[in-house]
Amino acid sequence: MSTITFHKRQSLDTKTIESYKALRTNIQFCGNQIQVISFTSCTPNEGKSSITFHLAESFAECGKKVLMIDADMRKSVLVGRYQVGAVEKGLSDYLSGQCSFEEVCLETDIDGMNIIFSGPFAPNPTELLQGQIFAEMLKHAREVYDYVLIDTPPLGSVTDSAIVAKVVDGAILVIEADAISYRFAQNVKNQLERSDVRILGTVLNKVPFHSKKYAYGAYGHYGNYGSYGMKSEEKNTRKSIFGWLKQ
Repeated sequence: MSTITFHKRQSLDTKTIESYKALRTNIQFCGNQIQVISFTSCTPNEGKSSITFHLAESFAECGKKVLMIDADMRKSVLVGRYQVGAVEKGLSDYLSGQCSFEEVCLETDIDGMNIIFSGPFAPNPTELLQGQIFAEMLKHAREVYDYVLIDTPPLGSVTDSAIVAKVVDGAILVIEADAISYRFAQNVKNQLERSDVRILGTVLNKVPFHSKKYAYGAYGHYGNYGSYGMKSEEKNTRKSIFGWLKQ
């Protein structure tokens, strides 16, 4: 298995590190059966890729063996963002039968964290994600890793995330503060629910820490989101994850 180095890793401040630890803890309290988790958003640039990466890093730092899969085969940003150099093969190569799992699953300079990059642009990503190879890959990953975190494309743009949601244990929706309308967020949430996936919760991203609007006491009264579309009887039974993350 090849090893890669992240030459450009974002330095996080103390508050942000604690937010990732809180998010990690919330996921762990969802139960041992929550092992494979997908991340999506409503639109591009809401920060889901960074959140998936740093959460995987956080799991690894607490002693978990974690695999991050970049399943955004349409417009991945990870290789360039973290300056890992040339990546010869990725998920698209593996799912199209051109290489083995060992060739695409890379060790990283973060102890306990492995990663599979998206690979070359694929003209048929939806078909590849629907295939048996992807399902079998996740089955194998469950046996090797404590957690598998999958970065998927924005569900408000393409349906790939809904396809992945069918074969994971839970999904997390990343929402950029003050950028997404209530109706749009509801539509994306409904799309996920139609995949019969357990929605673990949402991560509110790019939050201005010093704004009184986002004080810890106002979780249930965030702007236009309110209780994120839950009926009153659902509020106390639906587990939600709120991570106060800044980018």
